[in-house]
Amino acid sequence: MSQRLRTFTGRLLLPFRFRRQLPEAAREILTRLTDAGHQAVLVGGCVRDLLLGRRPKDWDIATDLDVEGLRHLFPQGKVMGTDRKGVTLLIPRDGAAYEVTPFRGPTLAEDLSRRDFTINAMALLPDGRLYDPMGGTKDLAAGVLRACGDPGERIREDPLRMLRAVRLAAELSLSLEPSLAEALRMHAPTLAEVAPERIGAEFCRLMVTDRPAWGMERLRETGLLAVFAPELLEMVGVEQNQFHAYPVWEHCLLALALVPPELHLRLAALLHDVGKPRTVSVDEQGNRHFYRHEQVGAVMADELLTRLRVEAKVRERVVRLVRLHMDLHLEEGMGDAAIRRMINRIGLDLLPDLVQLRRADRLASGTRQGELGPDTIYLLRQVERILKEDAALKVTDLAVNGHDVVRVFGRPPGPYVGQVLQRLLEEVLEDPSRNRREWLLMRLEELARQW
Repeated sequence: MSQRLRTFTGRLLLPFRFRRQLPEAAREILTRLTDAGHQAVLVGGCVRDLLLGRRPKDWDIATDLDVEGLRHLFPQGKVMGTDRKGVTLLIPRDGAAYEVTPFRGPTLAEDLSRRDFTINAMALLPDGRLYDPMGGTKDLAAGVLRACGDPGERIREDPLRMLRAVRLAAELSLSLEPSLAEALRMHAPTLAEVAPERIGAEFCRLMVTDRPAWGMERLRETGLLAVFAPELLEMVGVEQNQFHAYPVWEHCLLALALVPPELHLRLAALLHDVGKPRTVSVDEQGNRHFYRHEQVGAVMADELLTRLRVEAKVRERVVRLVRLHMDLHLEEGMGDAAIRRMINRIGLDLLPDLVQLRRADRLASGTRQGELGPDTIYLLRQVERILKEDAALKVTDLAVNGHDVVRVFGRPPGPYVGQVLQRLLEEVLEDPSRNRREWLLMRLEELARQW
């Protein structure tokens, strides 16, 4: 369905979608405000999403009542700061929180004119009618993201809007209106004024849209990327070798588009070769190499994601994927013991993600046929066979534990316990038949005498 037809259909169905999807708690807030003689409307992303047939994540309300009046009407509400958006009352209902904000200006029309983009400057009245003085539906139908009024003025009010513009356009398959795109280029340096965690949050939201690679190119072209992630620009124009048809930047964008929309996978795909520009070397035959780029890249990924305040759990998983993305390879003479050690090194939890990353990496090379090479397919079959054999692949799979080590060694607990268990695991990885309690206890006795 075209964007124009989708928007036209959405407008016809808007009252029905509004009645069906509006949560009862939001309806109660609207009713209480209107019964008290005040204007109350739904605004922002929820109106846009209803038009597009998407289920809204948030239901924001705007009203002509001031904050003091809101606090009197909703005493359980919590006032949220005085930022560029003004004061908001957060009202808890049914395990969710609803934002109610006084009009920014004397009228609803004035409030909407001061919002960021026309597609976010529509209001839905309590009876289901649409109020759209800024032409948001027209821009949605045309597939254009346009600022409300002067783009530069909207950006000066909050520079994060530049990053949000790219993210929204990527998410909704819109193009940037020319004057807005020019304003992004002109005001890009002011993004440095924004807190890193706000930048990181928008950047992560861009990563899981349907067009993350398109969004990354817009960030590069407008100069926004240079402000918050300049190390990524090092990949631009860096040629690779005979195994890749594309330079590093284009290769990573292709890989980014080829993994599922899970944040850690998207970030790992974008960053998996970020270390190549810093490790490039050329041998006597003119062949280019990138030795240890995965190690250098893991450090760079860690620094970038830490700087952007990305959640620690996500950051750690991305760093592991970048560091290990070269490890899923079949080496000559690789037997079961080596494969078990590889599984242990990678970790069972990371193996499915590493397969996804390996697939995207291969397809994005532009020179190889098939999603996975025959060696990788063979290796994965061997991994699957070994997993079915229920082999011990990590310390917790051993038939003994730390308590056994402490008892046999006759010492208080300490770092040696983990070291001993790791030693036992290495021996079991070599020969799984050793993972018997009697054998491991005997081996503990031997190690206690030698340690």
